[in-house]
Amino acid sequence: MTNPTQIQDVFELTRLNDEKNLAIIEDAYKSERIDKATRDYLVPLYTNSMDTFRDVFLHIGRCFGAPKAAVKPYDYQTDSIIDKTITISDINPLSMYLVNHRFDMDPMRNQFFESSQGHKIDLAVSSIVTVLVGAQKKIERAIDKITGKYYDKYITEVLETVHKLLIKTDLANKSQNIIDDIHDKFSDSFSSDAASTVLSVIDTNNTQIIADLVRALDNIRPPYARLRDVWRVKCLFDLVPQARTFIERMLEMWPGKILLRRDSFFDIKNPRGYRDAKIVLNIGNDDKIIPMEIICQVRTFFEYERKTHIVYENVRVDDNQKSKTVDMIDARTENMHIEGVKKYNAMILECLESLFDRIGWNILYGAGDNEMLFEGFPRISTVYHPQNIIDAIYNKVTRSVENEVFYVPNAPANLTRDQEIQIFRWMAKFLLVTAMPYTYANWSVSDDNMPGKFFKFIMKELQRYYKK
Repeated sequence: MTNPTQIQDVFELTRLNDEKNLAIIEDAYKSERIDKATRDYLVPLYTNSMDTFRDVFLHIGRCFGAPKAAVKPYDYQTDSIIDKTITISDINPLSMYLVNHRFDMDPMRNQFFESSQGHKIDLAVSSIVTVLVGAQKKIERAIDKITGKYYDKYITEVLETVHKLLIKTDLANKSQNIIDDIHDKFSDSFSSDAASTVLSVIDTNNTQIIADLVRALDNIRPPYARLRDVWRVKCLFDLVPQARTFIERMLEMWPGKILLRRDSFFDIKNPRGYRDAKIVLNIGNDDKIIPMEIICQVRTFFEYERKTHIVYENVRVDDNQKSKTVDMIDARTENMHIEGVKKYNAMILECLESLFDRIGWNILYGAGDNEMLFEGFPRISTVYHPQNIIDAIYNKVTRSVENEVFYVPNAPANLTRDQEIQIFRWMAKFLLVTAMPYTYANWSVSDDNMPGKFFKFIMKELQRYYKK
């Protein structure tokens, strides 16, 4: 039976924390560190935190269903669970939790396994998704980000927008002085109202210039609206297609509540080599926006991502390193991210090797009706390589099979050329859907067997087309 005293303690603890957060917001407003619009945005995010946190779990449950194992408190710093039983009455926004779910929509479900002794099966890749439900972002950190890096980006966008408009008007010869004055105005006091701040500097009676400025500046997101991670969830998947299917499911379930969607799994232009996906969902009601940030990541990358976060945290709290630029920090973490991509792709190669023999049987079993047993696997996501690249790689695969560069060794029966082409085009599809492309040349897999040779071929072709 649930202990009423325990429930009261949890609610009371959260209520007291809400009061503390609201007091900090009010102090920041009275000291003019933030303006009224920022205060009004933050207050609902830090009011009734317990109810909002339960909504976080409600949305997770609607996506995944009930947990498949006991919910446990989680310590991010040590990457370990705390051996303590958690009940619904214990859930609160002040602590981080780990929940395991099975993703029933998984397009790769039960495809990757290894047979051990006798009838025992070991899953190499599972449909289990580990969900890390983060504690509510500390209000001090939220205000630091709004008045710090978000404000800096906001000012930069405002100045760039004003400059582009002014150089086309009769104020072009004064544009640099105006830009400098606007920058000083934003530096003197925090303001999230770009239009009024800019117009207080510009001396003109030209209504067209004013109208154009206001229209353009109103489209720039204020610094407080860039805060999207007050409520944070991280989902750890084994494979990229699992994460993408999950995101598409979210888009189908809440098409009008998606505030942001970003997919960087295949982003080879990212200077840090960082790979993940993000979706920001509005879990608020009516006109109240309460963003919940959901980060989707693959497990093999997670340990490297944690190491880079430690670097960022150390730099942020070390006063002697406050002058370090983002580029300098990125240089320190880039190798960690590269190692994460390598480890993930090494796992994909192992999956390819285990599938290689099975696909030959699959072709034979499907003979006569033109339907493969793996039909629909892997599912092609809407976030994918450009179609022209896919078609070009498929054509090269076909020619390579015709020239006997690729063939199925030890096939269970004699395969026709068309069957071999079908096998290798399917394998190409699998790699294009799952493997992370890369540009660094200091890593290559062994090509002493056909799966390794084919993996290397597909990765080099991707590099070739992305360099164009």
